[in-house]
Amino acid sequence: MSKPKGFEKPIGFRDYLPHAVSKLRKIENDVLNCMNQWGYRQIMTPTLEFYDTVGVASSTSDQKLYKLLNNRGQALVLRSEMTAPVARVVSSLLKDEPLPLRLSYHANVFRAIEEEAGREAEFYQTGVELVGDDSPEADAEVVALAIASLQAAGVRTFKIAMGHVGFLNGLFQEVAPGLPEVQEELKNHLLDRDYVAFRDSLSLLNLTEEQKEEMDGLLRLRGGKEICGQALELSRHPLARASIEHLCKVWEVLEAYEVSEHVLIDLTMVGDFTYYTGMTFEGYAAELGFPVCSGGRYDNLLQQFGRSVPSTGFSLKTTRILDGVSGVEERQELPTLVQYDALRRKEGLEQSVRLRAEGRVVVTRLVTKPGELTSADAGTDAGGKRYGEIYTFVSFVKERS
Repeated sequence: MSKPKGFEKPIGFRDYLPHAVSKLRKIENDVLNCMNQWGYRQIMTPTLEFYDTVGVASSTSDQKLYKLLNNRGQALVLRSEMTAPVARVVSSLLKDEPLPLRLSYHANVFRAIEEEAGREAEFYQTGVELVGDDSPEADAEVVALAIASLQAAGVRTFKIAMGHVGFLNGLFQEVAPGLPEVQEELKNHLLDRDYVAFRDSLSLLNLTEEQKEEMDGLLRLRGGKEICGQALELSRHPLARASIEHLCKVWEVLEAYEVSEHVLIDLTMVGDFTYYTGMTFEGYAAELGFPVCSGGRYDNLLQQFGRSVPSTGFSLKTTRILDGVSGVEERQELPTLVQYDALRRKEGLEQSVRLRAEGRVVVTRLVTKPGELTSADAGTDAGGKRYGEIYTFVSFVKERS
């Protein structure tokens, strides 16, 4: 194995240059401000967590976890997502807070990805968790807030696809009773959007003609409010029917929010975390083929930390929005230059303090001779740096330029 060069970094990690940081901070601040207006208070958790608590609860596969040992020999992980760490805090430090709890976060998370996958091992997420409310109203709130957050982040054209884990669980229990491995296999095919493999797995089951038609109909269950009625005709299983009735109520609330135009029901959708128990959703931007947000209900996760409380939430894939969405605009504020010589240094620095107090971005420069002065007319110094405004305090120039 060759020794890394001095400028190299581990594969999957990146440097953020000033223009990218400016855009990232704008997304972060605008989205967190949006979440704050909806009553969500920001929380921060450690980068490192215990493997046996948050690591196991996160539902991220062991192969994707960054693991290490501390000096006591305890197994630690770099956080792979934020829902499990928030669940830990809600079950401990916030256990006496009245419910429901509305919490937000912005954080970097880590997932060990095979090099050939071309994915980032460290990326940023911004999201919320609504803890202590199991109603359709709560599910609709997080979907509506996800829409508002995408808009705040500068994502102009997007669609939210919404499904329900309970519907698929009930449907597959109906067609493959007593075969949990087959049920899981069918869900995995839907998660991978591999409909050929899905049909192949179904062909191995002893299904009636009616059940075959139902399963074929499942793949067409995408659309608006009308999908709720069609889904109720597809299954007689109590869990499947109760799940659809819940989803119909969520849709009604989204209509009241006047955001249903951004949402479609997709009952083939499977959340990518095993802790989801109810409504799940993903958001897709027009410019990208990957989800820019995802979320759903996870009513059993907090039980792993000793507290049985229903919860729902979502996260924005902030790094994907930064890299792939054209609506995110970079701040282009040119700095103000205050230049001075040694004799008038105090005046120049006093002026820079006043300007910064006004919220201006100010850089200062000591000049020793007239040839080093930057002209206010040109607005650009000898090195090509541009300035919005220039203040000059030197003994050989009487007027401020």
